[in-house]
Amino acid sequence: MSPDQTERPVSPDPAVSPDSAVSSDSARRPVGSGLAERVDFGRRVLVLRGPGVSARLSLKPLLVTVVLMLLALAVGVLALGTGEFTLSPAQVIEALAGDGTRAARLVVVEWRLPRVLLALMIGAALGLSGAIFQALTRNPLGSPDIIGFNTGAYTGVLVATVFVGNGYYLLAGGALAGGLATAVVVYLLAFKRGVQGFRLIIVGIAIGAMLASANQWFIIRMNVQAAYSAALWEQGSLNGLGWAQVTPAAVILAVLAGVLLAYGPRLALLEMGEDAAAALGVRVERVRLVYLIVGVALIAVATATAGPISFVALAAPQLAQRLTRTPGIALVPSAAMGAFLLMLSDWLAQRAFAPTQLPVGVVTVSVGGVYFVWLLVRQARR
Repeated sequence: MSPDQTERPVSPDPAVSPDSAVSSDSARRPVGSGLAERVDFGRRVLVLRGPGVSARLSLKPLLVTVVLMLLALAVGVLALGTGEFTLSPAQVIEALAGDGTRAARLVVVEWRLPRVLLALMIGAALGLSGAIFQALTRNPLGSPDIIGFNTGAYTGVLVATVFVGNGYYLLAGGALAGGLATAVVVYLLAFKRGVQGFRLIIVGIAIGAMLASANQWFIIRMNVQAAYSAALWEQGSLNGLGWAQVTPAAVILAVLAGVLLAYGPRLALLEMGEDAAAALGVRVERVRLVYLIVGVALIAVATATAGPISFVALAAPQLAQRLTRTPGIALVPSAAMGAFLLMLSDWLAQRAFAPTQLPVGVVTVSVGGVYFVWLLVRQARR
């Protein structure tokens, strides 16, 4: 065989590149086709197209989010209908629609609905906050209740209660100030040629332990009734909450959700590492600061409303990631998982030992403690 006849590997036609093939496929599809399904890197995605708008949604995370939201709503309807005044799901829906008896509307809309809405909102806030900090630290243990931000927010609430007052906005401001101060201290102490996730977690655990001691000192300074309420609230509780807490919490969470919507795509880039994110045009320090403030603000709203509820922020992002099989932390599925977990935990806290009602934090700690041990064992085996 002559040199000119030597076999050469078959190569694709250089005139047709993969990019041009994709472009030609897109050109054959009508611009206003609405919904279309495609396979993208082994994942099924949903492409939404409209005039000047295009969005790509992975089908599995979307499906998991919808299922979790439906489960959370189903548990919410169950919670609205169970108790001393029992109602069927049909009666609950009638009361929500403004029909049914006056007693049913009073029980469902005025007494039980605020608690259900707060459980859903606070659970979503905890799930989002956990997802943010786990993505920033790139560690499944990087949860605000592990690295001390929950405890710092609660310290701010106690300081506001002792020295200022106990209005909702005062408590929310105290929680935000306490959480941000804790975050700054943890960040500065953990900084050494950059911030490593594991170092941040260790420093956060130490700061959280010191703040927990300070919290006990603040409780001792209160009168007996206030100290009892603070100790109960420290476990995380939705008891006694009403419409007065729903509206401000909803407004603040809506604003924070808007900020996350604007900065959402940058979080996935930060998970790739600072150098990779900077190479892709991300202003790393600015984006990290925005996420830090939003994450602490989410915890502050939850703590000011219901106290420091533990382990939801830790477990929700990890469980959502396992269900969706995404390579990184997904914000929306984490929020849906957090809402479902807290809604289910609160219903169990109300009904498992009826007529006694437990603080919802007791249930989340009991279940989350088992999950935390499993997560530590899994991390140690790697």
